[in-house]
Amino acid sequence: MTRYVDEDLSGAEFRECDLSNARLVGVVMQDAVIDGLVTNLTVNGVEVMAYVEAELDRRQPVRLLLRSDDPADLRRGWSELRAAWAATADRLRQSPGLEHASVNDEWSAVQTLRHLVFVHDSWFRRCCLGSTEPFTSIGLGIESVPDREEQGLDPTADPTLDEVLTVRAEQAAELEGWLAGVTPGQLREPAPVPDDGRWPPYATGRTLRQCLGTVLGEELEHHGFCVRDLDLIDQTRV
Repeated sequence: MTRYVDEDLSGAEFRECDLSNARLVGVVMQDAVIDGLVTNLTVNGVEVMAYVEAELDRRQPVRLLLRSDDPADLRRGWSELRAAWAATADRLRQSPGLEHASVNDEWSAVQTLRHLVFVHDSWFRRCCLGSTEPFTSIGLGIESVPDREEQGLDPTADPTLDEVLTVRAEQAAELEGWLAGVTPGQLREPAPVPDDGRWPPYATGRTLRQCLGTVLGEELEHHGFCVRDLDLIDQTRV
């Protein structure tokens, strides 16, 4: 374990770091930002994540629908997600070039959408449908995905916004059709993840509901990231 004692870490940035079980004792923390998968966070003796989650649910009621085990709620939540993404796509079309802009070393809007193409292929088609087909070539996987080219991804791909949105529309219709017929009992069943060692290997043993939850969670979180960054870009243009 690395220990930092009497160090000045003001302005430091920790990106894609695992800070599990970290202890910050006697620190000064002003104007700090924490953005990530945070659970069981205790501040001055108070576990704060219940408050954070409740506030996020208040701001985004769709989160409650996406956590439900009722297919009707999931269908409604998916519809709301699609409407939110449609509004963001319209925003991008109104400012040509905005889709390729990035801020703070984050993905651009097009890259974010391409990542969700990959999420659909890997966590829905593969894990929920049991597909062994190659991933869509324009999909964008994270750095830790091994053998990306062998799995169908094209590292040289540079699609337009409309090309990505066309693929996204096809995938959305596929998921919507599946949700229309799925039952609560089926959601509790083991996911039919092919046993071939391809991505995502850690999906083995999960239920359909858990794999679907990854898809819906990624859609929600990345839409939030995308809108956040577009707002920041707009602020710099004023």
